[in-house]
Amino acid sequence: MSDKPKKVKLNKKDSQLLIRISSTEREQFIELCEQLDTSAAREIRQFIRGFIKKRKLTD
Repeated sequence: MSDKPKKVKLNKKDSQLLIRISSTEREQFIELCEQLDTSAAREIRQFIRGFIKKRKLTD
């Protein structure tokens, strides 16, 4: 066993969000993300962070 301390990541991604969308919307979204050289997960996280920030400013 190693005696090295474990590194703790800030903003660790330790949870999932399940959403239901049509397969057509999903495929279009995935295709656009690929064209933009990004991932669907990255874009959804970015949207969520922006949404939270925007709503916190208005509260």
